[in-house]
Amino acid sequence: MKLRVLVPDDIVFDDEVHSLVAEGENGHFGLKPRHIDFVSALVPGLLYFERQADSPGEYLAVDRGILVKQGETVTVSVRNAVGGVSLEELVQTVNSRFLELDDRERMVRSAVARLEAGFLRRVMDLR
Repeated sequence: MKLRVLVPDDIVFDDEVHSLVAEGENGHFGLKPRHIDFVSALVPGLLYFERQADSPGEYLAVDRGILVKQGETVTVSVRNAVGGVSLEELVQTVNSRFLELDDRERMVRSAVARLEAGFLRRVMDLR
């Protein structure tokens, strides 16, 4: 099957693979060419794939995104992806860059929600 890993401004990976394992919100899952069509939201983690049945596996560190398997094509669209380095460095990337970014986003969303609530209270007080 064909695996394409996309980030907003680039194609990180585009090649044939025999199988892949990814992590969704409900845990890890695997896909092979004859798997049914499938859609899953991905969490920050590692994408593992084998180019051929007996080849050594490869990894990509991926941020939040979406995976769509349709026919013989698996498209992974994520905010960030890193490959081409050791597994230890990829795990470090996920832990330091991708998960830290999620914490910052949660704090920003919380701050925006407080601002919106305060604004709405003031508007209601004006009436």
